[in-house]
Amino acid sequence: MNLLLVQHGQAKTEAEDPTRPLNAAGIATAEKVAKWLSASKVEVAEIRHSGKKRAEQTASIFAKYLTPRQGITVTSGLNPTDDVSRIASELKEYSGPVMLVGHLPFLSRLMAFLITGDAEREVVHFQNAGVVCLGENEGRWRIEWVVVPDLVRE
Repeated sequence: MNLLLVQHGQAKTEAEDPTRPLNAAGIATAEKVAKWLSASKVEVAEIRHSGKKRAEQTASIFAKYLTPRQGITVTSGLNPTDDVSRIASELKEYSGPVMLVGHLPFLSRLMAFLITGDAEREVVHFQNAGVVCLGENEGRWRIEWVVVPDLVRE
């Protein structure tokens, strides 16, 4: 199974809007990456997000281009400081490939936990609207590929 981890797009500050929706740059970057993934024939069965406005908007943008057959779902446990062990144990129930759209430090901690067994050991530096694809084989996770928004050309 493949697991795609996406940090939400760049959002407005809390002072600008307490709900922290995506700003114009965040929308544009998410669109650019989502279009590139679609053109690259990346398949996603389902997109799950935290329910926070910025994650919901990012998930919707990716869904527009990737058309996940199981749609978009709000999933508890993806908030910035949530414990990664719950989601990590639920992954075996997912019928992949699944995209999780969430926040830091959660995504970084989840990835570190899956790869190294230690949630505190940073493995990859996430970027807004960036995508890290992990692959699982016989219970072991590995990094398959990473898309950094600045390297994606329109």
